[in-house]
Amino acid sequence: MINEQIRAKEVRVIDGDGSQLGVMSVKDALKIAYAKDLDLVEISPNSDPPVCRVMDYGKYRFERDKKEKEAKKKQQMIDVKEIQLSCRIDTHDFETKLKHARRFLDAGNKVKVCVKFKGREMAHTSIGQEIITKFGDACLDIGVIEKQPVLDGRQMIMFINSKQNVPQQASSKKKAPKAAESTQEKSEKTDKAEE
Repeated sequence: MINEQIRAKEVRVIDGDGSQLGVMSVKDALKIAYAKDLDLVEISPNSDPPVCRVMDYGKYRFERDKKEKEAKKKQQMIDVKEIQLSCRIDTHDFETKLKHARRFLDAGNKVKVCVKFKGREMAHTSIGQEIITKFGDACLDIGVIEKQPVLDGRQMIMFINSKQNVPQQASSKKKAPKAAESTQEKSEKTDKAEE
């Protein structure tokens, strides 16, 4: 609440520079605020007495809204796009669905790949497993398999995330040094050198 909207009789007042002005009536606090061409803003209404600050309310709202917009910009919105396959999918259909998935991954979205089993196809889930694995392998250059294929009721589901959304691991991990040559390899080299 600001200015005349404040209902308390007495308030603790903080000046614009942060200094304490003490406890006073709302009328006196409003006089101080108006003398400085500022507003009296209730910061902590639940304390006893309520705490108010002398400030430019318009500027305060502008700064608060600006911070909220910055926070929203930093948040990444990731959509989950679904691609449905079947056990009897044709090569051309498979390629078309793959193009769609690759386009989604390029745009930074997640892709949910789903193979649905109808009727007696449930007895041959290995075919669906092969199709979904082939699909995942074809997307590995621009995506990362986030969740391996799992059978869930009458469908098999796999999640692929865009590489844009996955933080790159530091390349500071050095390869382990080569293991020392075994004694057998050393003896073979010395035998060849003697010949």
